[in-house]
Amino acid sequence: QVQLVESGGGSVQAGGSLRLSCSGSGDIDSSYCMGWFRQAPGKEREGVAIINSYGGTDIVDSMKGRFTISRDNTKNTLYLQMTSLKPEDGGMYYCAAGPPLFLTDYCNAGRDVSKYKFWGQGTQVTVSS
Repeated sequence: QVQLVESGGGSVQAGGSLRLSCSGSGDIDSSYCMGWFRQAPGKEREGVAIINSYGGTDIVDSMKGRFTISRDNTKNTLYLQMTSLKPEDGGMYYCAAGPPLFLTDYCNAGRDVSKYKFWGQGTQVTVSS
């Protein structure tokens, strides 16, 4: 099993910055994909930014250039640096981990929610105009 705990959410004004962290424990290592997903009220959960086993990243177009995802494999910790925040960036942000492909050490789940098996409890991000 894998446990994920997010931190760093909060309320900021438009143009501000936040840094989210996700600490992983249990049966998780660098072969897992990790990512940040957002769910706004009344909307489906969507992939914001992910990082695969080899360190490749993918960030949703609306946040490219403003958000940066990174991971520290020595600490099993995932980060999301968010800058120039906009009100529409707000929502509940979830950290997730996806296992590697069967009998491999590689995960390339992309931003597909269904491919992530383990989820944190979420951290709220609110951006006021």
